[in-house]
Formats: sequence, structure tokens, C-alpha cells
Amino acid sequence: ITAGNSSGAPSPAPCPLITTTFIPLLYCLIFLVGLSLNALAAWVFLHVPSTKSFIVYLKNIAVADLLMSLTFPFKILADSEIAPPELNLFVCRYSAVVFYMNMYIGISFFGLIGFDRYYKIVKPLFTSFVHTVSYSKVVSVIIWLLLMAVSFPNMFLTNEITKDSYSTKCIGLKSELGRQWHKATTYVCTGIFWIVFFLLIIFYTSISKKIYSSYKKFRRNSELAKRKTSRNIFTIMFVFVICFVPYHLCRTPYTMSQTSSHFSCQSQKSLFYAKEFTLVLSAANVCLDPIIYFFLCLPFREKLYQKLHLKLKASSDVEISKSRRSNTLGESINIV
Repeated sequence: ITAGNSSGAPSPAPCPLITTTFIPLLYCLIFLVGLSLNALAAWVFLHVPSTKSFIVYLKNIAVADLLMSLTFPFKILADSEIAPPELNLFVCRYSAVVFYMNMYIGISFFGLIGFDRYYKIVKPLFTSFVHTVSYSKVVSVIIWLLLMAVSFPNMFLTNEITKDSYSTKCIGLKSELGRQWHKATTYVCTGIFWIVFFLLIIFYTSISKKIYSSYKKFRRNSELAKRKTSRNIFTIMFVFVICFVPYHLCRTPYTMSQTSSHFSCQSQKSLFYAKEFTLVLSAANVCLDPIIYFFLCLPFREKLYQKLHLKLKASSDVEISKSRRSNTLGESINIV
């Protein structure tokens, strides 16, 4: 997860104050907030029945975020250099792989949620099996297995290990095949993100048009529908743009700087800084996803209030709950 050159030798050391103090402090904050929120979300989801496909997908995101959060302490200790140098081997070989794998699992499931909502709202005649819980569970297993198949070889191919190489940058611990697999994995995962991102734009643009036209036609709660739909779409796309777009703009160039000799030391250093700071934004996604569950998934919100012995706000939520139970379009406003 840190820079290196194609020969396996580490790149010039970046500014210690930034990489050993400031960034680890940011990860500490993200870890504390993210672990707390995702543990709470997982606890609530344990009591939410998997009656809808999008709930199945949200539960998978919660699991992926929780696993991703558990990798932060290892990165914090390795980057801050307060742990034995052997820990860097563990980070490079295992925890970094788990970190990235779960990040792209979460991204994939957000794509599935967009697909699910699109075909339920815009193409309702073609959704007979796509929205069944059994189908969503099968798709979920496939997503996990595919990302594991892409990611796990990075563990086994990080095998250039000697006693003197524990503190070497991650790329220097990989065999030649490991470097090539690392590069291929990066391209595959980056492709997954951009495909999901552009599909979400298409899905949610179509969904918003459909909802606006339907409520205008029937003249029912048009303004409320517009506000909630706009808020929900904006929330999901905001998270993607802020957390993931910056990182994926620099990930491919950074990986190329690791596996190619055509980059100067200064270029490698600049790309390393860009990658580290934008990766912090991607990591912060684990703090934002539970907020998405709360605002966009009414069953989650209802169960959370019930478990905390709080009273759900009566006005808009009750109306939306009734609408959700009475028609598909009303349900779609809660999570689009």
C-alpha cells in the first residue's frame, strides 16, 4: 500500500510528518467513528428481516464496511512506525488486500442497489425474478467469490521475503508475477468502480425522471416526492464523488509508477502523496454508509428507533411508511 519502483527498491521516503503522523491520526478518527457506526448498523441489520433485495445488498455493504474498518489499526501502526517492522509484511500481505477487497465489494453492492431500483421503477415488467430475495442472495455470494478470486492471489504472490525486507515498500515484497497480478487487479477494480459510477448516473437519472413524471401525472405529494428523491440520489452520488472519484483518478497512474521504470523519483513521490490522501477519503466511506442506511432505508430506521426505545417522527415517516406499503413507487422513494 506504499510506493516502490519496478526493481523492488523503495521509492524516496516521503515527508515523515505527513505519512507517519498526520495520515495515521486521520485513520484513527475514521477507525473510531467507522467501527462504532458499522457495529451499530450490523447489530440493527441483524434484526431487520431480509424481505427485500435491496435490504440484502445493504446488509452485505455493512459487513464489508465492518471488515474494512478492522484493517485500519494495522495500517495505523505500520504507517506511524511505532510497531515492529515485521508488521509491514502483515499489512502488505493480508490487511491491505482485505481493505481493498471490501472497498470494491461495497462499491459493487451499491451498483446492485441502483440496478435493483432501476428495474423495479423504470422497467417493472422485467423484474419478476430480479427482486426476489433468493436471487439477491445468490448474486451476493457471486460478488464475494469474484472479488476474493481477484484479490487473494495478492496475498500469496507477496512472497519475496527476507529478514531485511520487512520494512521494504509493498511492491518490493512482490514477485514479478505478483507485480503483474497487482497491476491487473488494480485495472480490474478501477474498471469496476467507473462502470458502477457511470451506471449509477444512468440509473438514478432515469429513476428521478420516472418518479417526477408519475407523481405529476397522479398529482399526489409531488413536491414531497421530488424533495426526497433528489435528496436520496444526491446523498448516494455525493458519497461516490467525494470518497471514490479522487482516489480512482490517481490510482492507475500511481500503480503504473510502481510497476514501470518510466517515472522520475519526483513523479513517484507526488503520486504517492496523491494516492495516500485520496485513499483517506475512500476509507472515510465507512463512516458515511451508516448514515445512508439511516436516511434511505426506512426498515433500518424503524428498527433502530425501536431498539433504542425512541419514537419515530410521526409526520413524514408515517406517511412514507403507508405509501411504501401501498405502492411500489412510494417504496422507491425511501431508497433509490
